[in-house]
Amino acid sequence: MYKKLKENEELWDLFTRKEEYDLTFRDMYERFPYYLSSQRDIFDPRVSKFLLENGLRPQYPDEKQFAVCLTHDIDIIRPSRLYPVLEASRAFVKGNLASAIKISCSRINKKRNPFWNFKEIMELEAKYDAKSSFYFLTLNQGESDYNYKIEDIEDELKTISDNGWEVGLHGGHESYNNLEDIKKKKQKLEKVLGKEVVGYRNHYLKFETPNTWELLSKAGFKYDSTFGYADCAGFRNGMCHPFKPFNVNTGQQIDILEIPLTIMDSTLLKDYMRLDFKKAWELTKNLIDTVEKCNGVITILWHNTHMQEENLEYYKKILKYCSEKNAWLTSGKEIYEVWQ
Repeated sequence: MYKKLKENEELWDLFTRKEEYDLTFRDMYERFPYYLSSQRDIFDPRVSKFLLENGLRPQYPDEKQFAVCLTHDIDIIRPSRLYPVLEASRAFVKGNLASAIKISCSRINKKRNPFWNFKEIMELEAKYDAKSSFYFLTLNQGESDYNYKIEDIEDELKTISDNGWEVGLHGGHESYNNLEDIKKKKQKLEKVLGKEVVGYRNHYLKFETPNTWELLSKAGFKYDSTFGYADCAGFRNGMCHPFKPFNVNTGQQIDILEIPLTIMDSTLLKDYMRLDFKKAWELTKNLIDTVEKCNGVITILWHNTHMQEENLEYYKKILKYCSEKNAWLTSGKEIYEVWQ
């Protein structure tokens, strides 16, 4: 794959993300954002198209045309103290009294906690013959964004894994450039889960090209799915297929599979692009259709905290649309195993 791609300097630089080496500017979270990139055709997987023209022939189970990698980052399980007041008030204003009562009890009753929804997510996905990946934080108390103790949810982790869904690691704020931190967090999750953890995504999509790949490989991960922009959906390096990264500095392939991230819920709807639901769906549909034409893999990140009301309906719409297209809806782990 590399030999032919190297002959096209422009596409090779895009594929390797050459402009991200030795950065001068980053955003407030130490990330390289899309708005600083010279790439202006992010919705076009140019590198994947080139590789398809030169012999790439992806194959998926049951002769599926393309794959959808469904993923969930579990940042928050326990709502904040203000959450019940604010959200219950919002539900009451909308006239949804039942929802308002449920939300009011969300901090003291697991069954009424809208973020304790792993079972509900799996049941929804199972209706579409789908599986997904859940990436859990293993933070210690005192670390930034600490919200839950991983040992306290051992039963939930094992239920997820035993039913065929994937439990992966969601690295903390500093993990993306700290090998020892990655290793410790991986070992902590594996101890609670009782089995090897192969998949990874970093918190806040923090990533440093190509160093994060190198660290994840050394830590023993089989695949990563961090590589996407937080501030814009699309194809960060022109790829809509999993790939083995290449380190320009060493001239060597890195021993880890990247399943690039395409769409994040908060990118479309809340924090960054701030599209309304109609425009967000037009873009989502276009990206899905584009990946289908390329026989590729589209990776979707939908947080457990975005599985309520209109955000839940949006996720259902994605599942329905992809299912009707006869896509393979699955986890990062299963994508890795087939791609190998």
